[in-house]
Amino acid sequence: MRIAMIGTRGVPARYGGFETAVEEIGARLADAGHDVRVYCRGAVEKLPAYKGMTLVHLPAVQHKIMETLSHTALSVGHVLLHRTDVALVFNAANAPLLPFLKLARIPVATHVDGLEWKRAKWNGAGQRYYLAVEKLSVRWSKQIIADAVAIQDYYRETYAAGSVMIPYGAPVQERCDDDLLRAEGYEPGGYHLVVARFEPENHVDLIVEGYSRSAARLPLVVVGSAPYAEEYVKKINDLAAKDERVKLVGAVWNQDLLDALYAGSATYLHGHSVGGTNPSLLRAMGAGAPTIAYDVVFNREVLAESGAFFAGPEDLATVIEQAEDDPAACRRRGDLARERARVHYTWDDVAARYERLCLDLRG
Repeated sequence: MRIAMIGTRGVPARYGGFETAVEEIGARLADAGHDVRVYCRGAVEKLPAYKGMTLVHLPAVQHKIMETLSHTALSVGHVLLHRTDVALVFNAANAPLLPFLKLARIPVATHVDGLEWKRAKWNGAGQRYYLAVEKLSVRWSKQIIADAVAIQDYYRETYAAGSVMIPYGAPVQERCDDDLLRAEGYEPGGYHLVVARFEPENHVDLIVEGYSRSAARLPLVVVGSAPYAEEYVKKINDLAAKDERVKLVGAVWNQDLLDALYAGSATYLHGHSVGGTNPSLLRAMGAGAPTIAYDVVFNREVLAESGAFFAGPEDLATVIEQAEDDPAACRRRGDLARERARVHYTWDDVAARYERLCLDLRG
């Protein structure tokens, strides 16, 4: 089959969950003999191909609302001139462009992601737009892809729409690179970890506040930043400045170091609340990080019995203290999380399910 993957920043993956999914799935589809074309934007080095995938580089308007849609518009135009058997479109925000593919009789599956309209960065108009494109995705896609059962439930209950559930995969680490951690100034097992973009729905401020209320002996290492949320970033900086145990280290682009940080953490604190199957959560699980997650249905679905949960600063402080008081129990939860990732969230299985979906779309 000829398969086009549209709507992300493309590969190599250096940004987020969509890009990682495209790289992991696309490479495996290419290995299986399919002609995979990935549309990319913003790459410093414009590679013509990567891991068996053909890369098409197109520009985009540099604006938080228009960037994705402008790039996808050009990508759809390219697809119309260079036929494909199936189009996989990532992000419901691209739904206004789906009729062009439908008119060209190109079957489309849209990966709708989480409940984007709940994100605080969108104002009233942005929220209305994301609610509208959810409906358009249902109307104009041959199939909807949900990455969690809870997202499936939402689309069924809200739009009476069926979907196929395909989660993300989790990289599994059997050991931690202790030498790398120590070279970078971290003691294995000697810190609590947050990895998140600084956006309100990821609750980094709540985590810092809850940690500061605790009697934790180990420091809190916070990895992340935000390109647009200046006011929210200031709030986090102000909270961190009041507690010398909190270490804001910014973004970490060295993936080996990031893997080691997950694997070497005493706990991983996960505050994401509006997505489905979150890639950062899966990465922590695959690394065997004992995870304490914000108490929403998505996180409970992914972690199941391997997780501990919090709803506010006070109960987070309590759970952190319990984790330090009983590190053996904490490690057992981490081992359970790794095994759950190994069994339920493998990229080989994810790619096989995408291949079956593409065969079904082509008919």
